Amino acid sequence: MKKYNVAILGATGAVGQEFLKLIEERHFPFAELKLLASKRSAGKKINFMNKEYTVEEATNDSFKNIQIALFAGGAASKTFAPAAVRAGAVVIDNSSAFRMDPEVPLIVPEVNPEAIRKHKGIIANPNCSTIIMVMALKPLYDRAKIKRIVVSTYQAVSGGGKEAMAELQQQSEDIVAGKPVTAKFLPGAAFPKHYQIAFNLIPQIDVFKDNLYTKEEMKMINETHKILDDQTIGITATTVRVPVYRSHAESVNIEFTDDISVEEAKKLLDAFPGVTVQDNPAEMDYPMPLMTSGKDDVYVGRIRRDYSIKHGLNLWVVGDQIRKGAALNALQIAEYMINNDMN
Repeated sequence: MKKYNVAILGATGAVGQEFLKLIEERHFPFAELKLLASKRSAGKKINFMNKEYTVEEATNDSFKNIQIALFAGGAASKTFAPAAVRAGAVVIDNSSAFRMDPEVPLIVPEVNPEAIRKHKGIIANPNCSTIIMVMALKPLYDRAKIKRIVVSTYQAVSGGGKEAMAELQQQSEDIVAGKPVTAKFLPGAAFPKHYQIAFNLIPQIDVFKDNLYTKEEMKMINETHKILDDQTIGITATTVRVPVYRSHAESVNIEFTDDISVEEAKKLLDAFPGVTVQDNPAEMDYPMPLMTSGKDDVYVGRIRRDYSIKHGLNLWVVGDQIRKGAALNALQIAEYMINNDMN
């Protein structure tokens, strides 16, 4: 099997570390591996597969002889993705920088893999919440046209990075110990203003737009339209940060133009690659973040009719947003590209 020179930009962050785990777990065919990060993280040592790597500061010259560049996300993508493409690499980018660019395919491999062929050097990884939702939508969408989606998300703090996870832990320990809680304003508005996340919910993820939706909510709307290549679906979203370390949960209400029974929906979902149905109300068995953390699949439960409309279903969808919602999806794009000679 041909092997590829791979660079990981953002190698020291949560998604970058997940890339490394998955490369080893999935036996990804790499020849050389280059770990890149900001100047602040340059020089760090990372042991991976019995070899010590030194993290290098990312520059425009970092991508010489690199075939596949996995970008963990962040503002650096806009700076370095064009440089990587000029050097001959295919960039799979986890940031929002290129997602809505009409020249850049936005890919979930189980949902729209053939769109990879359209790439011109950059392939965008969707927002984590969007990936988790469209994995559950796709098998149902293929059966019956979707008229409208109402989604509410319950998003883990790891979506805000390692610092956000550390803050939840520290705040929780302080509360249990009876100490005053210190809430910080983290980069990227992980927790807006000075709001405490421990034992709390924050109904804002990212900044508000002029239409009073947050940027995160608009990502789910716009990206779902692009991935399914269907602008006719009505979509509204509310995204909420919850005091959970890892795995996002979503309540998804779907209105179809044709009827789909609960049993048919279960069969369609369970047969779809990357989806596991966990739905046994009699045994109180349904997906939860704690049980889905570290898992590859998106889990679906609480499948039931919406009796307020003619053709409606409710789903409860849970997935590890660092894994399938970020690093795994990106690596699957690379694998599909390699296996189908799309690079």
